Amino acid sequence: MSARLYEILSEHLTERKRELFEHIANHRTRHITLVLEDIYQAQNTSAIQRSAESWGIQDLHIIENDHYFKHHKRIAKGAGNWLSIHRYNSALNNSEACFQKLKKEGYQIAVTMLDESSVSINDLDLSRKTAVVLGTELTGASSLAQQYADVKVIVPTYGFTESLNVGAAAAVIAQNLAERIRTEHQPWRLSEVEKIQLKTTWAKQAIYWSKHLVEMYESGEIS
Repeated sequence: MSARLYEILSEHLTERKRELFEHIANHRTRHITLVLEDIYQAQNTSAIQRSAESWGIQDLHIIENDHYFKHHKRIAKGAGNWLSIHRYNSALNNSEACFQKLKKEGYQIAVTMLDESSVSINDLDLSRKTAVVLGTELTGASSLAQQYADVKVIVPTYGFTESLNVGAAAAVIAQNLAERIRTEHQPWRLSEVEKIQLKTTWAKQAIYWSKHLVEMYESGEIS
């Protein structure tokens, strides 16, 4: 997506919308991403989308092995419209397809689970790009996810209840890591090219006649 295309689209946005897109793109990150492995309760997938979007995490990776991804619009509040959602539902093993892709992109795999070797989310090394895996509601992360794990992590708690609901855990993790990558001065920002790509995608969604504008641009009618 070229910068020129965004210029054309942005002419059809209000000044307030252009400023908002710029502000939010400047706070988006791909240094952290969340992976939802077979999470099937719509209230959880919806809440996780909302948490990720609120804390500037751009990408969600959705693994659909036994359960189809769905969400509640009322809970998600449209958060998914502004995220890059990657779905894995057509491979022989969707979990493996996801983890291999993330590894190739340079992510360390951090699997959330209660285990003697698990480290607190507060102590997770964020010098590398990090994909945090949240397992399915009843059984948690799959054995394959555990095999791919570079590190196992927990959200520390101080009560009788050892673990949080997956939606609550995702919110804590998103806030924690989003704040830490900034205060620890990790290379969390998007490139200028990535920002243009995002703003173009957002503009297409915000302008209901954007398809016509794109067609005119691609045909050379406007340049």
